Amino acid sequence: MKGRQVILTNRAFTHDELLQFMTERWNTEEYNSFITDPSLKRYTDLYVLLPATERYMIIVYSRAAGGLFSPKNKIVLSILNTPAGAREMMLRSIPTHNIFFGAAKIAGTMSDKADREGPTEDALQKYAAYMRSLLQEAGYLKS
Repeated sequence: MKGRQVILTNRAFTHDELLQFMTERWNTEEYNSFITDPSLKRYTDLYVLLPATERYMIIVYSRAAGGLFSPKNKIVLSILNTPAGAREMMLRSIPTHNIFFGAAKIAGTMSDKADREGPTEDALQKYAAYMRSLLQEAGYLKS
């Protein structure tokens, strides 16, 4: 279990640029709708939120190169506990006909650890692979 995926890009993305990129390209039928929630501010950046299971969501954010903690441009996808306020929105955004529905339903009967290491990690890997493919198609993936 990693719980975090880092995708190196050949350019920096601001939060608004990342949101615009996802809005234009993200397949919400197959990979769920995403939301942004200003109450989840970390430092000065906002997250894009993707549903995983009832307990967990996947956050997507960008980091520009520069400084000790971000020597390269990147987009990060990471697992985060679902706050009570976003839980209902997350669950409603998982259509019953896409590849994530079964995992979300099964996760409700698992322990917290099994949920995080199983369906949530699977969702993270699928989202990261899809994001990589979108960035590659657009010519933004670092080679």
